[in-house]
Amino acid sequence: MPIPADHRDLYRAFLDQGLDTWLARLPEQLARGLDRQRFGDLPAWEKAVAKLPALPDARRVSLDADTVSVEVALTDSQRRQAENLLHKLAPWRKGPFSLGGIAINTEWRSDWKWQRVAPHLASLAGRKILDVGGGSGYHGWRMAGAGAAFVLVIDPSPRFFWQFRAVRHFVGDADQGRTHFLPVGIEEVPEDLGVFDTVFSMGVLYHRPSPLEHLLQLRAALRPGGELVLETLVVEGDATRVLLPGERYAAMPNVYFLPSSAALCHWLARCGFTDVRVVDEAATTTDEQRATEWMTYQSLADFLDPEDPTRTREGYPAPRRAVVIANRPR
Repeated sequence: MPIPADHRDLYRAFLDQGLDTWLARLPEQLARGLDRQRFGDLPAWEKAVAKLPALPDARRVSLDADTVSVEVALTDSQRRQAENLLHKLAPWRKGPFSLGGIAINTEWRSDWKWQRVAPHLASLAGRKILDVGGGSGYHGWRMAGAGAAFVLVIDPSPRFFWQFRAVRHFVGDADQGRTHFLPVGIEEVPEDLGVFDTVFSMGVLYHRPSPLEHLLQLRAALRPGGELVLETLVVEGDATRVLLPGERYAAMPNVYFLPSSAALCHWLARCGFTDVRVVDEAATTTDEQRATEWMTYQSLADFLDPEDPTRTREGYPAPRRAVVIANRPR
């Protein structure tokens, strides 16, 4: 199956990064991840991105600030057109972005998460990075802004793919083509790849019915000595404490295991990681996750007990997140 013309940059990047074992799978993965028969809204998202106004070459791009921003001259008509088209890609969950003067106020203040994570990372300069479940790619752009040589965001949502493409339209080649998106999940990454310097998995583990399998998949993608950055929902307690919710947790239907931080560290050690350390743990607030004009559905405030915001409406402990960093042994 040939590589479509609009994915050739991804194809060349895989060649340049020595991802030969993955390369042969790309056409099939792209075809399945962007299958119009599977995703009925996909043609509308593709059309919206295709209609974004042509931009002048002169622009100022900032990938290393809280807001991923592109300053570029647009007429009032172009700005209105672009804003209407970007709204067609909603809901926008991870950000914030400012594109040609259009402020995309996303559901998550993802910059707050980055502020908690970034001080604890090995330098990203020159590194090859995999961002698992990266959504629209906000954190991927921040990784490029921190000097990463190659960033691959993977997420099976085609909506996020087209949101990423919309941001790419504004960013242009300001990142020297170092940031890419593939619409697949971690299970589509070739086994025992062992090439990435850093692997991020943020907001994914609790969606996996087999969390240890997920940790082993992340480990297999890392090179020996590489760094894992894991962020997930946790509960308070000792190393034996793990919550398995019922059908829903904070209104989410696909939440499985919520360990304590101590239990999570134990899982990582059992999966062969070394130098496991918790670098941040905090309750999620309704200032960090909330409904906005770019994500108009219910958000965290609607999922908490109105009489006791320390509990979800199902009666479980309210969302609390931890960041754990670990390494694959050399």
